[in-house]
Amino acid sequence: MKTDLETIITTKKVNIEDILNQIRRIRELTGETAKEYEGVSGINAKLLDKEICTIIYDIIAEKEAVADIDNTKKFFAWLSLLNRDFSKEVFTTNYDLIIEKSLEASQIPYFDGFVGSYEPFFWQESIDQFVTKNDLTQNWIRLWKIHGSLSWFWKEDAKTKSQKIIRIGKIDNIKDEENELVIYPSKEKYDSSKKQPFIAYFDRLKNYLLSGELLFIFTGYSFSDQHINEIIFNCLRQNNRLTALVFFFQDTEVENLHKHTSSYMNLNVFGPTKAIINGNLGEWEFSKAEFKSPTEKFDHYWNETEKKFILGDFNSLANFLITNSGKKEAIETIAK
Repeated sequence: MKTDLETIITTKKVNIEDILNQIRRIRELTGETAKEYEGVSGINAKLLDKEICTIIYDIIAEKEAVADIDNTKKFFAWLSLLNRDFSKEVFTTNYDLIIEKSLEASQIPYFDGFVGSYEPFFWQESIDQFVTKNDLTQNWIRLWKIHGSLSWFWKEDAKTKSQKIIRIGKIDNIKDEENELVIYPSKEKYDSSKKQPFIAYFDRLKNYLLSGELLFIFTGYSFSDQHINEIIFNCLRQNNRLTALVFFFQDTEVENLHKHTSSYMNLNVFGPTKAIINGNLGEWEFSKAEFKSPTEKFDHYWNETEKKFILGDFNSLANFLITNSGKKEAIETIAK
């Protein structure tokens, strides 16, 4: 299958999400029956899909178990302490549960569109509307996982026999879970007949970016999902009060994005040695005098030894925001 995909996808290296996408096309085309496409039956495609997702779950869960989440906890403590009249919204393509673990460890309230306690279900109406000033949950962080999550599973409704998504908490052994994991739901997330929750999240992203004066920060996003990119760029064109800051870990990401975004004046992109400012691609020209004052050091965003801008690293970005918030002690207290 990978070899077949490489003849179709020639502009980039085939990854696991491309393979999952193809497997799910086969499942859809064959109706998950014995019928075959490119030598793969619908029955085997379904089994292969579940096996791949199970392996992905195990790999990520193993990494999560030893991950240092101190900076993530501090970042969300910083976000929680911001005084704003509008909701604080986080959109992520990550499947892992690092964000949920960080928020819950610091007892910071958040909402992800699911309600209930036994088998939390997705409540679309909660995403379609924005909170008002008198809403008790106004200061809760909104967490929208637009590529699925390690805690989401497809479950067949006993009455309607249709598939619905439920959220499950901690799982001891993913191999014992009968329901299918919902990660990178490629065929479902663009199907309007299965709007919950993927299309609803995309609508939320669009409406949020069009909501008026807004500073939106991207970190860790590679701009490899064309559907998400279309939403972002359309909103940048339509809302001239929207300013987007993009922090990249690698310069190649800056160069790739410049090919498509040179005309966007409200999009600024920052990489280790390259940046896009007002549509122009250039290189950093920092000297020590330019990023250090007599009274305060600003070297928490510049590596003088390697001569590179470091806010493309999430840990450095979190440190930068916390250091300049004026609330560092309060943030560290919450994170502890």
